[in-house]
Amino acid sequence: MAGTESHYILPLPSFDKPVRLLIVVSPYYKDIADNMVAGARAVAEKVGAVVDKIEVPGALEIPTAISMAARMADYDGFVALGCVIRGETTHYDTVCNDSSRGLTMLGLQGVCIGNGILTVENRRQAEVRADPADQDKGGGAAAAALHLVALSRKWAGLTKEIGFRPRAESIRIAGEPEGPTQA
Repeated sequence: MAGTESHYILPLPSFDKPVRLLIVVSPYYKDIADNMVAGARAVAEKVGAVVDKIEVPGALEIPTAISMAARMADYDGFVALGCVIRGETTHYDTVCNDSSRGLTMLGLQGVCIGNGILTVENRRQAEVRADPADQDKGGGAAAAALHLVALSRKWAGLTKEIGFRPRAESIRIAGEPEGPTQA
């Protein structure tokens, strides 16, 4: 059972410039969502991040809202929060798979996202995972977003050379003698 295992958690990154995070939350299960937002805000506060929050109707709308904000607003990272509890139909599978796929596709495009959309079998599992004093999945999602922001900033401005570029000392201009020249 996951609740009894211990695992390593990376220390939070530090930033020389403030981080702007947007929490995108579906409050479908309001008490669970509120706990996750509290956990995310607490983690963001530890690194001095500025946090805004918007609400969307359901988990399927979270990737769309993040995609819009990534294109049209000025945020460094995003925290996706929501909860999907298995019901009697296959709708659960669609919502879980498609919301996760949407977030993954955005992440692969370079958007810094912490995925805190819970996908659980029952309400009790959601309560334990959402509780900031227990598994704190909202805080974990914020930490994930912050780690990705740190990587993004670390690699910002770095470019890879395209194609082969010979070392400077091996470049020879046609017609010039080989080897070192003396002036």
